[in-house]
Amino acid sequence: MEGEELQEQARARVQELPGAELEHPFGPDWEVYKVRGKVFLMLTDLGDESILILKADPEDSKALREQYDDITPGYHMNKKHWITVRPGGDLPKPLLDDLVTDSYLLVVENLPRAQRPVDPAVFGRSVR
Repeated sequence: MEGEELQEQARARVQELPGAELEHPFGPDWEVYKVRGKVFLMLTDLGDESILILKADPEDSKALREQYDDITPGYHMNKKHWITVRPGGDLPKPLLDDLVTDSYLLVVENLPRAQRPVDPAVFGRSVR
């Protein structure tokens, strides 16, 4: 997946997440997506490479980094709780949507119940 395609897919998924808002606190080169004022996704370019920075469960983060060369520790973030997704690898598109959703839900789960735009226990989960 190319960098621009990677970022476009992430932006499209964010549009489906209730309460998600775009801000530019670090200037126009950084797209920062928040839910209730808390960051869950950042998009920027490092040189000629378009990247995503997302929250991730520490155990999931470790497994993802081991499985995919294009997933690395979070750029300028806590390396345990954040990952960077780079273009060019074999990351499946459905997995990217899941990573964006999971990042969003990690933030929502830590919000007071009254501030949660969705119930994190059921949002985005398919019934099987």
